Amino acid sequence: MFRSNSERGAAAVEFAFIVPVLLLLVMGIMNFGYLFNQQISASNAAREGARYAAVHYSDSGFGYSAIEGAATSAAPSLRMVKPISVTYSAGGACAAGTTVTVKVLAVKGWLINFLPFSAPQITGIGVMQCGG
Repeated sequence: MFRSNSERGAAAVEFAFIVPVLLLLVMGIMNFGYLFNQQISASNAAREGARYAAVHYSDSGFGYSAIEGAATSAAPSLRMVKPISVTYSAGGACAAGTTVTVKVLAVKGWLINFLPFSAPQITGIGVMQCGG
């Protein structure tokens, strides 16, 4: 097939126009997946902290640091904002039949930092019934 001289390099120019759009799309998908994974990790950490508080509330070494340790060990790659929030539905203790709520805040940057704004704060909340 014969091309005229005015059409030479047209495919390269079209490719140069579409590549930045495709790269933005791919980087956006990667960042969304990364932040979604971090959200799941924060929720798992909060749930594990709440489960630990609900099951081990009568242990001798039970305390805030043990709950925080359980939450941290559930998501070791997550940079949690310390201290995590631990609240009980019936005051300051985990009595049978009440609930414990653990809230984990995490700060994690973008996987690929191509946007001029900061990453959203990630929050995970876990609620368990005490004595169960």
